[in-house]
Amino acid sequence: MINNALTGVLDFAGASERLNRVVKKIPLEYNERLSKRYQCNVFLKREDLQIVRSYKIRGAYNMMSTLSPDERKRGVVCASAGNHAQGFAYSCNAMQIKGVVFMPIVTPNQKVSQVKMFGEEWVEIKLVGDTFDDCAAQAKKYTEDHNMVFIPPFDHPKIIEGQGTVGMDIYRELPEIEYLFIPVGGGGLASGTGIYFKTYSPRTKLIGVEPAGAPSMLKAFEAGHPVTLKEIDRFVDGAAVKRVGDLTYSICKEVLDKIHTVEEGKVCSTILKLYNENAIVVEPAGALSVAALDDFADEIKGKNVVCIISGSNNDIDRMQEIKERSLFYEGLKHYFMIRFFQRPGALKQFVNQVLGPDDDITRFEYVKKHNKESGPALVGIELKNREDYERLIVNLKKYNISYTEINKDNNLFGHMV
Repeated sequence: MINNALTGVLDFAGASERLNRVVKKIPLEYNERLSKRYQCNVFLKREDLQIVRSYKIRGAYNMMSTLSPDERKRGVVCASAGNHAQGFAYSCNAMQIKGVVFMPIVTPNQKVSQVKMFGEEWVEIKLVGDTFDDCAAQAKKYTEDHNMVFIPPFDHPKIIEGQGTVGMDIYRELPEIEYLFIPVGGGGLASGTGIYFKTYSPRTKLIGVEPAGAPSMLKAFEAGHPVTLKEIDRFVDGAAVKRVGDLTYSICKEVLDKIHTVEEGKVCSTILKLYNENAIVVEPAGALSVAALDDFADEIKGKNVVCIISGSNNDIDRMQEIKERSLFYEGLKHYFMIRFFQRPGALKQFVNQVLGPDDDITRFEYVKKHNKESGPALVGIELKNREDYERLIVNLKKYNISYTEINKDNNLFGHMV
C-alpha cells in the first residue's frame, strides 16, 4: 500500500463509469512473437485502438464530465499539439461544451485536421507560438482573460484519475502481473496506473519508460524535484516534455519501481518491428514500453508482462525519418563527406574496391563551393550487416580516401543531412 494523500481522493471506479460512454473495453492482447522472444508471457494493452487512437481521452473526458454546469457553460481550453488535443476535442463534441485548443504554429496539418474532425463545431483552434511552452503560456492567459476552465494534459487529480482507469482495466482482466511497462511523458498515465497497481497489486514491478532524449522524470528523480530541461529531442513527441508535473512527480516517485530510458533509434526499430511482425501501427511514444523489453530480458523470463501501447497517432510522412533513425541505431546507415581524387576512375575505384558487395549507396551529391565548383561529396551508405562497418572504414583508410563521418558530428549531420 502507498501513503500518498491523493489516493483517498481518486475515484477510479467512478471515473470508469463516466468513461463507459466513450472508452472501448479492449481486452489484453497476448503477443506470441514477443512472448517467444523473451521467454515469458507478453500482453499488450492496446490504447492505440481507442476512438481517438490514444489513452488521452480518458483524462480529458473524466475531468470535463465532473465540471459544474456553470463551468461547462463558460467553456474549456487546452494546449496541445497531439493526443491530448484530440481527446479534448472529442470530449467537447460528446458533451457539447465549447472548447478552444491552442497549438504551436509548427503543428503538422495532419494533427490540426484530426482535432477539427473530432471537435467539429464545438472546438476552435488557435495556432500560436513557435514552441509548446509559448503556446501553453498563451492558452493559460486566454483562459484567465475569458473566465474559462483550463484542462491540463497531466498534472491534475481528475486527469490522473481518468488515466488510471487504464490500470484498472488491466488489473481486472489479469491480476497476476509481475512486470508492467508504462510510457512516461508528463506522468499522468504512470501516476494513475501506478497508484492503482500499488494499491491492489503491490508486488507488480512498475517500470516507467522515457525517451533518452527527453528524460524529464528521470532527472526529477535524481534531483528530488521536477526540473526544466534546457534541451530535449522532440522526436518521441507524445512523451517529450521539458518538465513533468509537480503532482505527477510526487506520485511517480512513490509508486514507480524504476525509470528507464530508451534511445530514440531503438524506439524507431521497435515501431518497424511491431508493424512488420504484428501489423500494429504505433506512434513513437506508443512503442516505448515494448522497446524497453530488451533491457529487462533476463528479469522477465517466465513472468507475466504487460506493455501499455499508449497511442498510434503517427503521421505517415514521418516514416522515412523513422526508418532512417532505426538504421542509424542498428549501425546500418552511415553518412560521409568524401573528397574524391580529381582523376579519372576515382569514383569507380570507390564503388569497386572500397564498398563491399552488399553495400548500397543511398545518397550521393556534390557539395557546391562558393565559386560554384564541386567540392566534397555527401555519400549515404547502407550496410547489410552492422559488422560491415569496420571493413568499410579499413578500406577507406587503405585506399587513402579523405573522409569525414557525419554521423559522429551532430552539428554537421543536422546541417548536411
